[in-house]
Amino acid sequence: MENDNFEQRTDLSQLSAAVEQIKATLSTIIVGQHEVIELVIAGILADGHILIEGVPGVAKTLTAKLVAKSVDAKYSRIQFTPDLMPSDVLGTSVFNPKTGEFEFKKGPVFGNIILIDEINRAPAKTQSALFEVMEERQITVDGQQYKMEEPFIVLATQNPVEQEGTYRLPEAQLDRFLLKIEIKYPSLEEEVAIVTRQHQQKTTEQINHITSVLSSADIIIIRNQVRQLHVDDKILAFAARIIHETRNNKSIYLGGSPRASLAVVNAAKAIAAINGRDFVTPDDVIKVAAPVLRHRIMLTPDKEMEGVIPEEVIAQIIQKIEIPR
Repeated sequence: MENDNFEQRTDLSQLSAAVEQIKATLSTIIVGQHEVIELVIAGILADGHILIEGVPGVAKTLTAKLVAKSVDAKYSRIQFTPDLMPSDVLGTSVFNPKTGEFEFKKGPVFGNIILIDEINRAPAKTQSALFEVMEERQITVDGQQYKMEEPFIVLATQNPVEQEGTYRLPEAQLDRFLLKIEIKYPSLEEEVAIVTRQHQQKTTEQINHITSVLSSADIIIIRNQVRQLHVDDKILAFAARIIHETRNNKSIYLGGSPRASLAVVNAAKAIAAINGRDFVTPDDVIKVAAPVLRHRIMLTPDKEMEGVIPEEVIAQIIQKIEIPR
């Protein structure tokens, strides 16, 4: 058994090396945002979709694009707009006069890493086109099913403050995102570094020189390793207890579903693997609790009026639960 553990840890150290290489490459372009980059990578390793939220100009799209560029996989970008139709995303059947039959022309959603920019700009009809593909990794058009190639990851960005021309994402769709990552403003020191790099005209050159670190096949192998990580029964119960408490908290109108419990465990496994561990700790669970839950819970109207944010309530819930040792 000890040999098995040693062998698995060796594999995880190689995984950690690849992740560190991605982080090091991205840090030459993106100043700060280390936790954001780690969470995006964790989402990919945990086979989950990722929603990145932040005000304009904080490098949401750039972060997603650079992470995608560090993976040797089919990359596709879709700019969501109010007039976008489901067929613009999924594809459409086109009549071929030579054969006298309709042929399905695949849309941009057919890829490995799909960047959806400003996802909240498209109306409900177009949003609903993503329901099936995000959950089941397939689409159905004219009664015909089309499977997505593995890996299949949706990286979506949205602006939290702009209201005009935007649509609130349905709760069912939000629940399909493993993580919601918030990008904050940089510190003064970070902003000085950003301006300096841009002034020295280094950024564009560095972006062009980014090379892929992982292939699609590597990601599939790594994901299998992540799934097999050891999680103690006490840790599983700890994760489930956090979600259960969101359903019985006076500050919360809508709590997390069982999908949230699964998401916490899967994301915690990915964080453990990134740190070279073949087991999950309570700290891994605590670290991913807010990114997994902030878009899945709804606060009561009075708490929203008071300016309370989901992260505060999640932190209070964790404080009340005994952390397993």
